Amino acid sequence: MTQEPSLLARFSRLPVATKAHRQWALMLSGVFLFELADLNTFALVAPELRVQWQLSVADVGLVTSMGFIGMFVGSTAGGRLSDIYGRKRPLVWSAVVFSVASVLSAFSPNLVVLGVFRVLTGVGLTAMTAVGLSYISEMFPRELRGRYLALVFGTGLAGIPMIAWFARLVVPADRDGWRWVFVVGGLGIVVAACMARWLPESVRWQVVHGQSQRAEILIERLEREAVARLGRPLPPPVEPAAVPDRGRPGELLTPRHRRKTVVLVVVSVFAVVGFYGYTSFVPTLLVEHGFDVVESLTYTSVVMLGAIPGALLAWLFIDRWERKYSLGVLYLVITVLVLVYGSAGESTLIMVVGFTIAMLLQTATVVAFTYGPEIFPTELRGLGSGLSNGLGRLAAFGSSNLLPVIFSALGYNAVFVYVALALAISGTTMLLWGERTTGRSLEAVGAEQVPEPAAESGPRAAEHPLGTPPRST
Repeated sequence: MTQEPSLLARFSRLPVATKAHRQWALMLSGVFLFELADLNTFALVAPELRVQWQLSVADVGLVTSMGFIGMFVGSTAGGRLSDIYGRKRPLVWSAVVFSVASVLSAFSPNLVVLGVFRVLTGVGLTAMTAVGLSYISEMFPRELRGRYLALVFGTGLAGIPMIAWFARLVVPADRDGWRWVFVVGGLGIVVAACMARWLPESVRWQVVHGQSQRAEILIERLEREAVARLGRPLPPPVEPAAVPDRGRPGELLTPRHRRKTVVLVVVSVFAVVGFYGYTSFVPTLLVEHGFDVVESLTYTSVVMLGAIPGALLAWLFIDRWERKYSLGVLYLVITVLVLVYGSAGESTLIMVVGFTIAMLLQTATVVAFTYGPEIFPTELRGLGSGLSNGLGRLAAFGSSNLLPVIFSALGYNAVFVYVALALAISGTTMLLWGERTTGRSLEAVGAEQVPEPAAESGPRAAEHPLGTPPRST
């Protein structure tokens, strides 16, 4: 008697994105739009608050670092809660938290109150990110999950220039104009309501947690939509590898996961230190370097336009080239550009190099965000990727307080040497010890198996750092 294929085998064989996948991507793009806008709000209003509240660079660093504490809590707790309670509910509620906290930030009378609300905002922001990344990894076809994350994140990155240009218009126009910058971040609650209504729970989480009946209804729908789009039967299902994890936090340090966990933590910590060391302090550092507030915001707004093409650039190669090599090379290239930026004095060069750095930082972020959730099994995916991301934010907390010290003691150029060193460590670590994930099923990567044969949608790309591009589907 032929045994019926498992739900995971049926779900994993889907070779194309369906109408449902596109609807989910639209909602996720919306919530990332406001998440990424809100992530940058304080950096944009900091130059104006320095004037109004007579703040020092160290004060700006303190509030920025307080937000990172919230990000550590949110990423770690959000990831863990998503392993226990599912991906959907933590995703929705984290979006509600950062939206409400952002609006409350607009009513802050002083730095202390604003710092408290930025902590709460940070909790919601990174909880949403940690859960959202796990959701995309689990719910999109394996040979498309990188490209869909690039699409979702790239669309979401429109929030960065959106909020930057909004700040450019309202902050200089009125004494309280900075407050409206925080209000925009609160609009994410509208998308949270849409996700609560129409976003389904993760199939992989449901199967692992004994909710197979609900998962099967969705899988049948996706199979029908995939067959209709392909015009032919689906490829035969291949049973995924059995992964004997129970979802306990200590399992991240067992021999099967220890190296993956340590490598991801090291890469995340130094990448986040470098990323936020650059993006969070550039507006303030430009003012300290002799530019006025309007010039600083103008340059920053132009530079931040690089974020969107940067994320979409990843679409071209993220599912074709091995991710560990792509990520390592990107960080090393950015290292060189950061050093050039730190020594640049002419405004055109600052904008051109800054634009390129902003672009490639987001290209690298898409690859890193795709890579992180892939290397852990379903039972540990939220915690594993969330913890590494959270530790990166915690390291950025210390770095935010250290950067003003470096600036005061060693000067403007030294800040960029520090940022470049952090990014170089991330790139080197990934190149030497990262895990191959491109074209492999999540179950195969989690079980540390040799990559299985590719599905019919295209050849596997993990054999070589510049592997064969998959066929279009």
